[in-house]
Amino acid sequence: MTKLKALIFDVDGTIAETEKNGHRIAFNSAFAAAKLDWHWSVNFYGELLAISGGKERIRFYIEQYKSEELPKEDLTNFITTLHLAKTKYYRQLLEKGSIPLRLGVERLITEAREQGILLAIATTSALPNAMALVEKFFNPDWFEVIAAGDIVPAKKPAPDIYNYVLQQMNLQPSDCIVIEDSYHGLEAATAAGLKTIVTVNDYTKNQNFSNALLVLNHLGEPEQPFKVIQGKIQDTSYLDLSVIDSLLSVN
Repeated sequence: MTKLKALIFDVDGTIAETEKNGHRIAFNSAFAAAKLDWHWSVNFYGELLAISGGKERIRFYIEQYKSEELPKEDLTNFITTLHLAKTKYYRQLLEKGSIPLRLGVERLITEAREQGILLAIATTSALPNAMALVEKFFNPDWFEVIAAGDIVPAKKPAPDIYNYVLQQMNLQPSDCIVIEDSYHGLEAATAAGLKTIVTVNDYTKNQNFSNALLVLNHLGEPEQPFKVIQGKIQDTSYLDLSVIDSLLSVN
């Protein structure tokens, strides 16, 4: 019987391909609606992802690249209003089906529910964005905890969001496995004492994941095998609970 009690998922880039064709496009739509001549290209947005959190990303961009355009009114209110507009456009993209789930995510979440493994979300994404995605593809009641946005003082790579999830579920780090996609996410989980499986994407594939239990290009499906980038795994084409069990027993 599995020793695993819970799977904790990051959202952006982990559950779904949200960054390049979701959040980035929504940011640009919000900029255009506000009559700002700002545009975040695919490559430039990849650089901005070093800053965790959407509002924090806007602030960094303004201070570093648009300091001469700082609003005369309160900067925090300006950023909050801009981010609210961005959230509206992001939800529209979700509703149109422009943001797909990553390979293997639905299968693994379904298997976990069937076997009584608890599910949780730990993301720096704003709660409305996280909820919009969860509601699009799943039933929010499937998740014991949906921890997002500003619910904790510090965002990833700080461990706050993972510590919060552990406290809410009354679990120990050894009871859980985290699924992440980025260096910041891995560092946050590791600092909370959690073992982590990383599924990279175009933005994160060259980051340092030396602390990860396993690094894959995606979770895989029986007829769409994953590629193991780092770590050792039994002969299989997709990540399921039996594979996670084997990883836990070895580590």
